Amino acid sequence: MTDIVDELKWRGLFAQSTDEDALRKALADGPVTFYCGFDPTAPSLHVGHLVQVLTVRRLQQAGHRPLALVGGATGQIGDPRPTAERTLNSPETVAGWVQRLRGQIEPFLTFEGENAAVMVNNLDWTEGLSAIEFLRDIGKHFRVNKMLTKDSVARRLESSEGISYTEFSYQLLQAMDFLQLYRRYGCTMQQGGSDQWGNLTAGLDLLHRLEPDAGVHAYATPLMTKADGTKFGKTEGGAVWLDPEMTTPYAFYQFWLNVDDRDISTYMRILSFRSREELEELERQTAERPQARAAQRALAEELTTLVHGADQTAAVIAASRALFGQGDLTELDERTLAAALSELPHAKVAEPAPVVDLLAEVGLVASKSAARRTVKEGGAYVNNVKVAAEDAVPARFSAPPGSAPAVLRRVRAACCRVPPCRPRRRDRRR
Repeated sequence: MTDIVDELKWRGLFAQSTDEDALRKALADGPVTFYCGFDPTAPSLHVGHLVQVLTVRRLQQAGHRPLALVGGATGQIGDPRPTAERTLNSPETVAGWVQRLRGQIEPFLTFEGENAAVMVNNLDWTEGLSAIEFLRDIGKHFRVNKMLTKDSVARRLESSEGISYTEFSYQLLQAMDFLQLYRRYGCTMQQGGSDQWGNLTAGLDLLHRLEPDAGVHAYATPLMTKADGTKFGKTEGGAVWLDPEMTTPYAFYQFWLNVDDRDISTYMRILSFRSREELEELERQTAERPQARAAQRALAEELTTLVHGADQTAAVIAASRALFGQGDLTELDERTLAAALSELPHAKVAEPAPVVDLLAEVGLVASKSAARRTVKEGGAYVNNVKVAAEDAVPARFSAPPGSAPAVLRRVRAACCRVPPCRPRRRDRRR
């Protein structure tokens, strides 16, 4: 492998560090024990967290030892949001989310060998800490005037909402995490997003005061954005989650498949584990034949496999093909088919109805007369089978409730393909 700092820079994963030369030397001499924190402020990580999770994985593959911190303590507060106070969740809720996030992070890391990863929880060293101890042992080493200059704090002070003492104190808690991890595990580097830079350096400042001989570092990745100015990881339906119950594997796959051509090269370098040569070849293909979406398909398959497994990836690819006449819809499992159809126009009917009625009811044509014309011209299909007669009624399936045909029975109107009603480019990628 090339120098890991050079690799991170080439991939667009290096925004800033405290001392690049010292960090480069430490990583070259290695192994370095480092940590990255994730606060359980929701029941799942979302795709924005993948930048950090996969960077942790990348550093471990380069021979370094990761500490993945899921903050049972900081998760009860949350770092300051840019505009308003966070809604505080109960300790019981946060504890449940800690376990869920741990389960999402663990598959990306290796917990055996010389650089085995360790999962840690900052509630272990804060739960028994009294307010007096915290103020004497930690708070004494911070200067309020410097804390006020942190970006996350300064933005809130300029807003009408202001900032509570609770969120203002967040940086002290994160700084204490670095101190504790240094003392317990020999951790000498903290990693995070560039929006966390103020909190990262707070930990360095505390260590410099209490452990002056410690050679410690902070390293930040850039924030991912979209070319159109919208926030990365957001869709019309909200955040794209890693939990399959919150965002289905099919919708997760589609998110990456629909990445803007202007963004795909950036996203692939940051998130893919393919070699430079492979990525540059995909970039070339995208530049020459963007309509083939080779890079988007490659990234969608790679990330869906990483997050949801090879079997789920195969299922969603089969669903995508079947929805456009390149496979058998009835061979798909119920969950995948239902997820795929949920993103298409659909209507529920109590009893089988003529195809022309279904076409009009689901909104694929403007009227029943237009539906009859479409059938007559050979442009209507049900479950990828051409409809030959204007009075055709889809057959009633006798499949068991959990099968794919049973799902088709409930939403069969959504499966009609009508060429005169051209889907948008985004929909055609399904």
